[in-house]
Amino acid sequence: MADTLRLPYWAAGIAAAISVSLLVSDPYVASVVNLVSIAALIAVSLRFVMLIGELNFATAAFVGIGAYTTGAVITIWDWPFGIAMISGGITAAAVSVVFGYITLRTKGPYFLLIGFAFTEAVRIIYSKSMGLGGNSGMVGIFPPIAFDPWMPTFVMAIAALLIFALYVIEKSDFGKIFTAIRDNEDVARTVGLNILFVKVACFAIASFAAGVAGSLHAVVNNVISPGDFSFLLSAFALAYVKVGGEDNIVGPIVGTILLVVLGSYALGLGGHEHIFYGAAIVLAVLLMPEGITGLLRKGRDLVMARGERNAD
Repeated sequence: MADTLRLPYWAAGIAAAISVSLLVSDPYVASVVNLVSIAALIAVSLRFVMLIGELNFATAAFVGIGAYTTGAVITIWDWPFGIAMISGGITAAAVSVVFGYITLRTKGPYFLLIGFAFTEAVRIIYSKSMGLGGNSGMVGIFPPIAFDPWMPTFVMAIAALLIFALYVIEKSDFGKIFTAIRDNEDVARTVGLNILFVKVACFAIASFAAGVAGSLHAVVNNVISPGDFSFLLSAFALAYVKVGGEDNIVGPIVGTILLVVLGSYALGLGGHEHIFYGAAIVLAVLLMPEGITGLLRKGRDLVMARGERNAD
C-alpha cells in the first residue's frame, strides 16, 4: 500500500513545502504562499468531484460557506479558534449532502448549471444578510496573535495534509469506485452499487476540503465579502486543474503555482491584467491539452524510450 501511495515522495514534498514556508519573512511573499496554498486546496477539491465525472461549479459556494461559518464563529460567537476552523469544513460538508442528494441525480451540463445557480444564490444571500455584514462583508476575523509569525506555515500544513488525505481516498478501494462510476455508471450500478450514495459521499468529502479552504481564506485575509465567492472562484480553480493537468492530483498544484505566480506578476500591468492572465490560460490549454504534468510525463516516456533503444 505504501508503494501505491508513494509515501516517501509525499513526505518529502510536504516537508519541503513546510520548510520553505518557515523561511518566508517578507509580507508580500507570505501572502503569495497563503494564496497558493488555499487555491491549490480549492483546485484539488474541484478535481476530486471530477473523479465521478462531474464538474462542480458549486465549489465557490462551499468555500464561501466555510469562510462565513468561520467568520461567524470567531466574530459573533467568539468560540475557540480550533472549533472555528473545523466548523467551516463540517458546515460545508453538511450543506453539500443535502445539495448533492437533490442535484446529483442530474448529470453533465445540468449539474454544472445547477452548481452555478447555487453559487450565485448563496452569494446573494450573503449580500442581503445584515447579520453577515451584507455587501460590506465581515471584518475582524483574526486568528490568535501567536499564529501571526507562523501563518504561512499553518496554512501550508493544513492545505498539504488535506490534499494528501484526498489523495489517499482517491487511491483507496472507495476511490476506485468513483472512477468506475465516471467510466461507466450503468455497469457500476449492475454490481449493486448505490450510485447516488457514492456520489454524495464524494461530493461531501470534496466540500469539506473546500470549506476548510474557505476557513483559511477568512483567517488569512481577516475580511470576507460576497464578491470573494462568485462563480469566478470556481472558474479559476478549473483553470488551475486544466493547466496543470487533471490526470493526477499533482496537476492542480502545479497549475495553481504557475497561474497564481503569473497572476501576481500581472497585477502590475493595470488594465491588461485580465488579458495577460487569460492569454496564459488559453495558450496552456491549446499547447498542452493534458496539462503541464501530461507534457512532463510524455517527455519522461520519450527519454525512457530513447534509452531503451540505445541499450538495444
